[in-house]
Amino acid sequence: MIVDRSVEIGGRTLRYCLYGPADGFPVIAHNGTPSTRWRRPDQIETMHRAGVRVLMPDRPGYGGSTRRPGRSVADVADDVRVLADAQGWDRFAVFGGSGGGPHALACAALLPERVIRCAVLSGIKPSPLPESPEERTLRPDLERIAGQILARVEAGGPEMPGLPPGTPARDDPAAMARLRATFVDGHDGWVDDTIAFARPWGFAMPDGTVPVGVWYGTHDENVSGEHAQWLLAHIPGARGHRYAGGHVPGPGTFREVYDWLRGGPDD
Repeated sequence: MIVDRSVEIGGRTLRYCLYGPADGFPVIAHNGTPSTRWRRPDQIETMHRAGVRVLMPDRPGYGGSTRRPGRSVADVADDVRVLADAQGWDRFAVFGGSGGGPHALACAALLPERVIRCAVLSGIKPSPLPESPEERTLRPDLERIAGQILARVEAGGPEMPGLPPGTPARDDPAAMARLRATFVDGHDGWVDDTIAFARPWGFAMPDGTVPVGVWYGTHDENVSGEHAQWLLAHIPGARGHRYAGGHVPGPGTFREVYDWLRGGPDD
């Protein structure tokens, strides 16, 4: 069963879902850019099989979470502290995919007394720009990209590139609901993520106190292997895990990540 909840933080609403068995190992997961708290059935099944209780929040500006203009990547740590407290979790692991990777690393760096392990999948390295992008010019570009993605879906494409052949997303009401939440209902979170990534992230890389695992694909169409190699070179003790596939791997890699977060081997 999927649990959909919210917490109030300083006058803001932060919405999140809980997936996996109620007594599972606690994991706070950070979605990609753009994405929301809603997960695909195959992902949820993997969480149950791995025995993990995954809390997936909408970052500010996504889904049902109140926007927080000007937020930095580091700001996520305060939200995660509140989310963990609401569950009664003193200790937990963190996991971030793609644009969620920097947010997971922020938690490992800023909450080392609470984070057990940190996994990054297809994550990005810091790349501050001399001048941060402005919302007035950035938003039309993101809206154009969203339109292109939705056009491919309407033409019979999958929910996202790289998924195995199956029912076109346009014929799957649940898939279309996830796509609308990400690409139609609003782009504030996408805008704010993009600006935050282009600025200093607001924290130093984890110092090795929290074990960090970095997963990266052999054929990632969105994030080059340079990003993973930078993270591995700048995070003491970080271990690399190379998998065969693209930006979004199959269930087997997700299961490997969850098993590692529960304390499985680094090798």
